[in-house]
Amino acid sequence: MLAGLALVLLAQYLAAAPASAPATTNAASRPAEVKVMREWEQFGGRRLDVEVDGRAGFIILPKGAKGNSPMEWVWFAPQFAGYPSARHAWIVERVLAAGMAFAGIDVGESYGNVEGRDAFTRFHAAMTARFNLAQKAVLLPQSRGGLMHYNWAVEHPELVARIAGIYPVCDIRSYPGLAKAAPAYRMTAAELEKHLPQCNPIERLAPLAKALVPILHIHGDADGVVPLEANSGELLKRYKAMGGSGQLLVVPGKGHAELDEFFQSQPFVDFLIHGKTPATSPSSRPATSGK
Repeated sequence: MLAGLALVLLAQYLAAAPASAPATTNAASRPAEVKVMREWEQFGGRRLDVEVDGRAGFIILPKGAKGNSPMEWVWFAPQFAGYPSARHAWIVERVLAAGMAFAGIDVGESYGNVEGRDAFTRFHAAMTARFNLAQKAVLLPQSRGGLMHYNWAVEHPELVARIAGIYPVCDIRSYPGLAKAAPAYRMTAAELEKHLPQCNPIERLAPLAKALVPILHIHGDADGVVPLEANSGELLKRYKAMGGSGQLLVVPGKGHAELDEFFQSQPFVDFLIHGKTPATSPSSRPATSGK
């Protein structure tokens, strides 16, 4: 009886104790379950709302898409109810017109934690198998989606074709800050700070640079929510120093807002779809830190 009580108390202690180190992923332990919940038309494509292990996701397929070859696809983050929205229409319509799919999954406010990365891995495996998508995805992180995508990408560089970010969060200290992010990692702020090399995108870039994954960010120089220099500027500066290929397009005078300069940028979408390195455009210019 006493031995049983001791085991119960030990289990309760371990469940309540803060993590001393980041957990490791174990996403391949069982096959992911995919359920198609609804089919409808969006942005001129065929959208399927899905559940993967009970998490809400979606995929938009080009109408009439056929062929035996795996389809290229853009993976958007963060995903939550109402996204992608009308603000994304210009980009998504061009992705579909290029014969690519557009997809995403809701992992909540994970801030790039292990559970979110596991869900991303299982989503990738499920969607590539179910819909014959290419193994290498084109990542499109927007804002806090940067923490999610980059922390997954550095662990799976072989599954990433390129990364095109719209004012993405690259440093968890900048946004949302250690105190707010720590609970998602089951740590205190002090513990999370100690483990930044395992949790913070700008500290984990080496695998992507080694795999020569090209990166492009578009970011406003008046962004007060996700400051340019602390995020896109610093990430691309470090990435280039590692031998990676990266470019930063700065939108002068614009902040963290859903504006045409970010969501109707032809140089940005040319890179997103075709991998073309953008030239200077009227609405954006290469930043010194990105060269």
